[in-house]
Amino acid sequence: MEGPAPVPTLKQRTLLAAAGATVAVLAVGAPASTAALGGEHAKAPRAVSAAARGAAYIETRLFFGTERPDGGPDVTDREFMAFIDRSVTPGFPSGLTVQDGRGQWRDSNGTIERERSYELILLYPAAEAHVRDPQIERIREAYVAAYAQDSVARLDEPTLADF
Repeated sequence: MEGPAPVPTLKQRTLLAAAGATVAVLAVGAPASTAALGGEHAKAPRAVSAAARGAAYIETRLFFGTERPDGGPDVTDREFMAFIDRSVTPGFPSGLTVQDGRGQWRDSNGTIERERSYELILLYPAAEAHVRDPQIERIREAYVAAYAQDSVARLDEPTLADF
């Protein structure tokens, strides 16, 4: 007997969204490839301009756990948002995104830990990467120190952004 379909995890939803976006990009990019080869779809300027829209940016994602390894109380929403106001917003006043998450990781003892988490998304021009990198590292270090964390994961991706 089959039960209801399982609800995808945040990671699975992210992977599914990324896969869907990849298919969409490939579908949009197909006429451009054919146009470059002089194929039957050579008149596809709309697909080419849509695929190349935006300026070069870096998307940095930081993953913040909320459980404290020392057994102290979890980081609360209020504490986390105060951290954002104090440690992130001054360096990134143009905008940022915070998402709630659920994560898991293997700690230094080999134990799988599951916890509530936050994902911070920062977008900045690629030309500013040399200035932004030390700012982002200070954010990571400040969170580790303030909330007794083992680490804050970081993911950097080059992208195009159009506002």
